[in-house]
Amino acid sequence: MADYQVTVSTSYLDDAGTCDHVFIKLVGKDGKSEHTRLMGSKGESSFIRGTVSTFTVSCPVSIGKLVMIKLDKQPSQNPDKWFPTKVEVKSPEGDTFKFLICQWITDSKVHRFREGIEPDKQPFQNPDTGFSSPAGDTYNFSIYTDREVHRFRKGRGDTYNFSIYCRSADSEVHRFSDGKVPTEILPLDYHFGWEPDRNQREKDYRWYEHIKGIPHCMKAEDLSDLPSEVQFSFIKKAEFRLTAAVGLAELYLKGLADSRENWLDIDDIKGVFWCKRTDISDYVQEHWKEDALFAYQFLNGVNPMLIRRCSALPDNFPVTDDMVFPSGHFSLENEMENGNIFLCDYKRLDGLKANTIHGKKQYLMAPLVLLHKTPDNKLMPVAIQLKQTPAEDNPIFLPTDSEYDWLTAKIFVRSADFNEHELNVHLLRTHLLAEVFAVSLLRNVPRTHSLFKVLVPHTRYTLHINFLARAKLISKTGVFTKFAASGGEGLVTLLKRSLSSVTYSSLCIPEDIAERGLEDVPNFYYRDDGLKLWDIIHRYVQGVLGFYYKHDDAVKEDDDLQKWIGDIFEHGFLSQEGTGIPQSFTTVEELVKFVTMVIFTCSAQHSAVNTGQYDYGGWMPNTPISLQLPPPKTKGTTSEATMLQTLPDMGTTANGMAVMWLLSKSSYDFVALGKSLEKHHSEEIPSYYVKAFQGELQTLSAHINIRNKSLKIPYTYLDPENIENSVAI
Repeated sequence: MADYQVTVSTSYLDDAGTCDHVFIKLVGKDGKSEHTRLMGSKGESSFIRGTVSTFTVSCPVSIGKLVMIKLDKQPSQNPDKWFPTKVEVKSPEGDTFKFLICQWITDSKVHRFREGIEPDKQPFQNPDTGFSSPAGDTYNFSIYTDREVHRFRKGRGDTYNFSIYCRSADSEVHRFSDGKVPTEILPLDYHFGWEPDRNQREKDYRWYEHIKGIPHCMKAEDLSDLPSEVQFSFIKKAEFRLTAAVGLAELYLKGLADSRENWLDIDDIKGVFWCKRTDISDYVQEHWKEDALFAYQFLNGVNPMLIRRCSALPDNFPVTDDMVFPSGHFSLENEMENGNIFLCDYKRLDGLKANTIHGKKQYLMAPLVLLHKTPDNKLMPVAIQLKQTPAEDNPIFLPTDSEYDWLTAKIFVRSADFNEHELNVHLLRTHLLAEVFAVSLLRNVPRTHSLFKVLVPHTRYTLHINFLARAKLISKTGVFTKFAASGGEGLVTLLKRSLSSVTYSSLCIPEDIAERGLEDVPNFYYRDDGLKLWDIIHRYVQGVLGFYYKHDDAVKEDDDLQKWIGDIFEHGFLSQEGTGIPQSFTTVEELVKFVTMVIFTCSAQHSAVNTGQYDYGGWMPNTPISLQLPPPKTKGTTSEATMLQTLPDMGTTANGMAVMWLLSKSSYDFVALGKSLEKHHSEEIPSYYVKAFQGELQTLSAHINIRNKSLKIPYTYLDPENIENSVAI
């Protein structure tokens, strides 16, 4: 007898275990085992959550190198679903074969799994195949995969033996070698990697145009329409609901959730969530009026994506030397030449129809902000114009203006930044694009494919959280629609404008930083940490994919890769060639860069623009979700009273803060960047690169922690320990 040791690992995910009867069939090159039930000493506990169980499967003789396993489960008294992560099989000869599973099995059907595709061996794709002999002789044959005659055309020279696979009427494959017909018959997919569930994947993951002119999403009318493998775990669902419910309950108990009253005292805002505070939100509450903190947020707040070096003033921003340098020590021309002038332009918000909240018209400006890097390397605001078109009733506000003129101008900028950030920088450029990357992967790429192994950890929970965002935040009755200045009609307009501005280079941090001229700006921690992360991710991707793709032809000929990027171009970027997004891959280098961008977007970039939302928005005057009065048309007309009347009412404030708290809160089953990747790779060399990746991330985390000890405001959003592997919140 030939005994095979079979080790089955079940996920730690909630509800991952099963008490159903699990069966396996081993398929080797020289034979196959019986359909065998896996029974061990653990009994019904063999496949509960987090277990690793070993069984023996016996065959009369060795079945040779394993090429596939078949798994199925049959219902016991209470049928349930099961999430195995991997199966390892040790042969009598001492070889170990590793099969990646990592998917929900919810039915009684047979599921087939192969080991990963070996380097330089692509799945069978082209039925017209040719081989060249060492002497240069060519042997061509055509395979017809239905019931046709199988034709072969031979060149000149020596005789070569072939193993030939062909589909017969019973959909089986008959193997012929050296003129012999073995009794063993194997399905076509065992040899060529054809996946019987491709059609099912395309049915499970369908594209849907939720709003015309923005990236497409996954078609799902209800959460139950999402496949189990992409849904929240039980704990994640419960925790998410509890966090939201507790926050809203606190607001209702305080009578704030539906209040339409204005704030009469700035200190009263402290009582909205007095127990929900962070060190940074406390710092912001104390220093929010200061110019240094206002400017700092353009570099290291939740929207570091707008600021750029200014080499020439826009025509619609008529700032003069006398305005910004009244002492005469500097001139705008010289400071721009020296690279010390920076601009933030919110032109995408120009003409946007502002929302109506509680029956009251709201106001959303499209400001221009000029900043100056001082000789002591501090970034400071020097001029603010709140509308795009210069006019007498659109003054340029300066730090030398009255306290409330200048503070009110900064409040309008911060409100504009909130709306630009939430819809463009956060929702579109991380959430919606991450969903496009995920749907295309899950729809087009087999689970044993190298690309799937690299990217699937970065799709965790994305489809579920985005479904909730569409249902609870940006729907007609969603919180953002009801309470944000850009909610409603403005939301759709801004998303469309934002997509038209997305380019491939703007999604790649090295190119984006260079294009905005920010390579040498001091104290820019988003840039410093982000560039290091990009390089670390790039080395990891290059190592793993370089193992599978030794040359450019392997990339060009991989239909799965081409379908993946083709869907992304069509459904994510709406086939707009001006974005620079590739429509296909022709080189390994192109593939590595794009996959690096995908991982960076789904992990690091999302962390940078999401995690700090409550840090900087937990004190509402620093990040107003909407504003109730128009900006002053002349200087000298503002006061503390007008400022309080301009700020959002109590209900809008409370609901906005509640959402920011919910979206900033790390979940119980948080998985940090680089964690749990090893279970997706069984080959030695990819596993080496996974460990190297994890080691580099740990080193970077240590360096960031050391640096942060000397900072007034630690920058933690790109610390690998704080970055989630995917867009999961």
